[in-house]
Amino acid sequence: MPGIITSEIEVTNISKYCLWVLLGNEELAIPFAEFPWFKDATVEQISDVQWPSANHLYWPKLDIDLSVESIRNPTAFPLVSNTAP
Repeated sequence: MPGIITSEIEVTNISKYCLWVLLGNEELAIPFAEFPWFKDATVEQISDVQWPSANHLYWPKLDIDLSVESIRNPTAFPLVSNTAP
């Protein structure tokens, strides 16, 4: 099992369309159109993010787990859960 990631993760920006996270030296956009679970989340919920392994992000206050690869290439992961209106 790989060790714990020691690089920092930081939410660098939140707009009404997207949020951005900085993973070490890489900044990734997470558009709400493709990741709707974040759209109505608070800044506090979005800002509390963990990077437990190289390809795994976790937002404990939202109970959201995402593969880093699904953020880099969302079209390769077409299944999206339904969200209540």
